[in-house]
This record gives sequence, structure tokens and C-alpha cells, in this order.
Amino acid sequence: MASRKTSSKVATKSSSVMRSRSTASKSKSAAGSALSQTGTRKKTRAGAAKKASSTLRDGRTSGKSKSGAGSALSQKSSGR
Repeated sequence: MASRKTSSKVATKSSSVMRSRSTASKSKSAAGSALSQTGTRKKTRAGAAKKASSTLRDGRTSGKSKSGAGSALSQKSSGR
């Protein structure tokens, strides 16, 4: 299986989410996870994956936040 990395486009969106004062902490956690995986082969930890999942399900979340959350979830290790 190929390793996934956060793209520069998603990293830019995640950076914007991190700088926003109005963004919820769960969204910032997912964005931070995505940013930390830019240019590396790091995997998303379970706690960050749970917050990313919550971010994706929340109807009030912006597209930028969902982009970072989706990236973080796609990089979660498959082990249970």
C-alpha cells in the first residue's frame, strides 16, 4: 500500500484553519494533524482521527476544515 502525504493544497487550507479565531478546537486538531504530515509519512493517531471524524460529520464545519480532516483520516494507520 502506498504511503499518503498531505498535499500542498490541503496544507494551505489547513494553515488557514489554524489561523482562524472562529474555528473549533476539533477542526484545528484535524488541521494540525494534516499539517504535521506534510512532506512526511507520519500517520494520524487515534485521538486526532476521532476529532477529524467529528469535524467531517458536523454540518457547521467549513470546506477548508473538512479538507484537512479528510486528509488526516486518509492517513490513519489501518491497525485497530
